[in-house]
Amino acid sequence: MKQTLQQIVILVAVLVLVGTTACSHKRKPLVPLVLEGEVRPQATILTEQGTQAYQTQQFEEAKHYFEEAVAAAPQSGQAHYNYALALNALGNMEVARRHFLEAADLAPGDKIIWDSPALSPYGNPENKNKAKLKPYSPRRSSFGTGTPGGY
Repeated sequence: MKQTLQQIVILVAVLVLVGTTACSHKRKPLVPLVLEGEVRPQATILTEQGTQAYQTQQFEEAKHYFEEAVAAAPQSGQAHYNYALALNALGNMEVARRHFLEAADLAPGDKIIWDSPALSPYGNPENKNKAKLKPYSPRRSSFGTGTPGGY
């Protein structure tokens, strides 16, 4: 009995340790990126203004600046990424998705863009033409409905 109690205590301690370690991993905050490469100075200025607006949660204003930065530097992955961040913050997910994917296409070696938690819900950009799985949405159990998969 005493040995079983010790085993249970050890098991609980291990589970608590694993649980706290797993929960302590925090996602990095989403921040706009500095434009890289040769871009027009106007695009850099617009990006700086958009970044200031984004950091103060003025997402509509940030969207405006980042949209102009994309127009001034259409081949900049960072410009598309920043614009997508603002769109995402405003809830415009479909347009944000297109710009996240464009950013990944334009910046194939940019680890920040490719590993971004903002991009991950949209899948691997290399597979953008393949059918995507639908995101999980909690539903009530449909056990016994007679339809496969409960739909």
